[in-house]
Amino acid sequence: MLFNSFDFLFFFPIAVFVFYFLKHKYRWIWLLLCSYFFYMYLEPMLLLLLWTSTLIDYFCGLKMEKYSDQKIRKRFLILSIVANLGLLFFFKYFIFFTENAVEVLSFFGIQMEATAGEHSDYVKILLPIGISFYTFQTMSYSIDVYRKEIPAERHLGKYALFVSFFPQLVAGPIERSKRLLPQFSKVIHFDTNRIKKGLIMMAWGFFLKLVLADRLGVYVDDIHYNVADYKGLPLLLGSYFFIFQIYYDFSAYCTIAIGAAQVMGYDLMQNFNRPFYLNSIADFWRKWHISLMKWFRDYLYIPLVRKYKFSKVSAMMVVFFFNGLWHGASWTFVVWGVLCGVLLIADNKTIPIRRKILSTLGLSYKMKIIKVLNGAMLFTLIGIVTVFFRSPNIGQAGIYLNNMFSRSSTAFNVYHDWFEFYLSLFLIVVVQIIHFYKGNDRVYELVWNRPRWMRWIIYLLFIVVMVLFSVNRQNNFIYFQF
Repeated sequence: MLFNSFDFLFFFPIAVFVFYFLKHKYRWIWLLLCSYFFYMYLEPMLLLLLWTSTLIDYFCGLKMEKYSDQKIRKRFLILSIVANLGLLFFFKYFIFFTENAVEVLSFFGIQMEATAGEHSDYVKILLPIGISFYTFQTMSYSIDVYRKEIPAERHLGKYALFVSFFPQLVAGPIERSKRLLPQFSKVIHFDTNRIKKGLIMMAWGFFLKLVLADRLGVYVDDIHYNVADYKGLPLLLGSYFFIFQIYYDFSAYCTIAIGAAQVMGYDLMQNFNRPFYLNSIADFWRKWHISLMKWFRDYLYIPLVRKYKFSKVSAMMVVFFFNGLWHGASWTFVVWGVLCGVLLIADNKTIPIRRKILSTLGLSYKMKIIKVLNGAMLFTLIGIVTVFFRSPNIGQAGIYLNNMFSRSSTAFNVYHDWFEFYLSLFLIVVVQIIHFYKGNDRVYELVWNRPRWMRWIIYLLFIVVMVLFSVNRQNNFIYFQF
């Protein structure tokens, strides 16, 4: 089920009403049923895969807690990881690796029939929505139990709810069991203030998605579908707009998820923290898709450095290789991930040199103008690299970048509808200012503690803006494909 659908507008109020109507000891059952209904709404067969992942990790968690022998515990950890990654590989990467293996063998003169490609469309239809998210969530549980950081959850129903909790099931944030699981056991009372805050956050998420992200998507799609027709500034603008589009689209989903969970009394982690107010590339990645980057830090980067003695640079490149691959079965995502890693390392290694140059000129990173110029430069570099993320293949990305740095006599012919162009810029500025002062998690303060008459004016203005300026062009959130 999609957040931005009329189905959800009927589903969510019913889910909340029944949740508060039931006694505490029955609420987990209702939430689990709602979560399964939410997930299987578009494709019921996907529920079998979710059950498989849930049962395997629940069983492995109990066995790891039962045995004290480290070798036995490790066997069940390996079973959990292999099972989860095996399912992820089969449903998401099997076709990609098969097609590439055929090409490699063909290069060495070994001809094989590439039947996988003929069925790729069928496999894409079967690709389970959100599999990358809940797979990482369940694996983190198994690893934490193995490390004895948390006890194994003995209540199968509540563990199943942890895996499938509908607000964050499809596109995150990727929750940790130590944060979310205990919340399903606490008694939640009806709290009007908390519900209001949650609804305001949900409204803000819908605004980001329907009014801003989808509006930017109109221009971004036009640029990428007709990349050969543009040169210079329009393509650079397209790369900028895509960064904002994916940010507003993904943060919209997470904001709606966080708000929906809060309405029912549960706290989900923030997935963004003003990522475009950055001092370095590392600063960007600390603020962007926080739940995923913390996952890679805790379960991949730190073990590589501490246990397997990788250098920090090597471990970082491994992390960003898998960061790219996690996003999709395509070389464009792999190249994007690797380039992000290269940018991060290059930025980090050249900081002393840049500081020395600035010092020689009598300047400093503490100066506002230098901060602004540094942020603009880093944002541009991120935008250039993200061309690979958006492009359908490496060749298209190459054409895009080549044309971006080509001169054009029509450099200022960047938009077919100038009203939409200026409206997009205005909305970006407004949202960035709001996020600067309120962050991604305190937007409700724009309405909170205002006089009642002012709050109702804000509510009415919001409805008017949504009716007049929503762009009904894209059903799915971008991160549904990952």
